[in-house]
Amino acid sequence: MDITLARTFLEVSTSGSFVLAAQHMHLTQTAVSARIRTLEEQLGRRLFVRNKAGARLTPAGERFVRHATTLIQVWEQARQHVALPPGREEGVSIGAELSLWYPLLADWLIWMHRECPEVALRAEVDSPLRLLDRVHEGSLDLVVLYNPPQRPDLVSELLVEEKLIMVTSESDGAMDAAQYVYVDWGQSFAANHQAAFPELGSPPVSISLGPLALTYLLSVGGSGYFRIGTAQPFLADGRLHLVKGAPEFSWSAYIVYAGRQEGHVIDRVRHGLRAVATAYNDPQPRHDVGSRAPARGGK
Repeated sequence: MDITLARTFLEVSTSGSFVLAAQHMHLTQTAVSARIRTLEEQLGRRLFVRNKAGARLTPAGERFVRHATTLIQVWEQARQHVALPPGREEGVSIGAELSLWYPLLADWLIWMHRECPEVALRAEVDSPLRLLDRVHEGSLDLVVLYNPPQRPDLVSELLVEEKLIMVTSESDGAMDAAQYVYVDWGQSFAANHQAAFPELGSPPVSISLGPLALTYLLSVGGSGYFRIGTAQPFLADGRLHLVKGAPEFSWSAYIVYAGRQEGHVIDRVRHGLRAVATAYNDPQPRHDVGSRAPARGGK
């Protein structure tokens, strides 16, 4: 069976709509319909019931979900294994949302280069929901995300747990709304931030990457939320100050992978991530993990 048929089936199943599936796959609705029709002819069963609300699975379609997922997973594993470059014995693919790549995942790549030179690496950046889908379908071995939603088919392991604190360049610890810098720490932070600071719903500056936001704030002044480990050196030397009375928010990053991925290579990857995270979460610089001190990085 053509793997693209299984991918299309799962996309329609997940989105609940032929129209949305076509948009997500950058296809026409006619092409999606043709693929599903071909799949139904091959299986001899109708897989979807289409109505004004979209598309819902038939009992046969519900039974086929697990098989379609397995087909794609096996294909991705075979494709990655066959495509290994010369001199590499294993391969691993990892993804993360943008704000986790520097410095945490960048230092992990350096760790893997030094400790596991026989492993081929593929690293990607994508949206959290898309990354979870790709782990589920097998096109990524594992991902690192902020506070990922729980999925019964995926394993989530805590990697880094820390606090986000509001700091300011003002020596009196005051926060000026006109100079507030909003740093995007994910959906959970956004909800908590909105509840605590409804008046900051439209901040003058919004930045999605921690190091960039910190550089901006240190250069022009203002206040914003940062990891306590990131802010500590600047609090110590007096360039930043805690904002009086501002709430702290929890910040956690998780390793997410499919249960089937238990194995020697995945274990080494997880060990490397924990080794880097330990240094990343240490307020004292550590030069034995990467080429620089991870704890000095931003988001």
